[in-house]
Amino acid sequence: MKISYKCDYALKIILDLADHYPHQLVHRSEIAARQDIPEKFLEQILRALIKSGFVYSKKGPKGGYALCRPPKEIALGEVIRVIEGPVYPISCVDPEAPPTCDFVSRCAFHSIWKEVGEKIAQIVDTVNFEQLQQKASRLKEK
Repeated sequence: MKISYKCDYALKIILDLADHYPHQLVHRSEIAARQDIPEKFLEQILRALIKSGFVYSKKGPKGGYALCRPPKEIALGEVIRVIEGPVYPISCVDPEAPPTCDFVSRCAFHSIWKEVGEKIAQIVDTVNFEQLQQKASRLKEK
């Protein structure tokens, strides 16, 4: 699994919005400045996050963006999958992918890639954005 800049930015956007949840709408320009994300790219990512149900927007002078759910209820893995797709390193071990190889039963790598994917999923699915907020706060204190 490789995390693209788009996914990295999406994760940073969710974390930024988590810092303002639930009381404050955040302007796009504020997110762009704090997270050093080009505004055009930010718009594209925000659209994907809105479409996937993580973020909502409100138009107007008092508008902005906010999370749809509490940070505690958003797992890192959920966001990664929306932006990047499966966390498995190769499609033949992804339980949601259709079988693509007749060689699986004789493949020396299959069980290794499956274990790698399961470990990645286990990690990213047990970390939520409330935990990441806490970690970010501790890092700012240093």
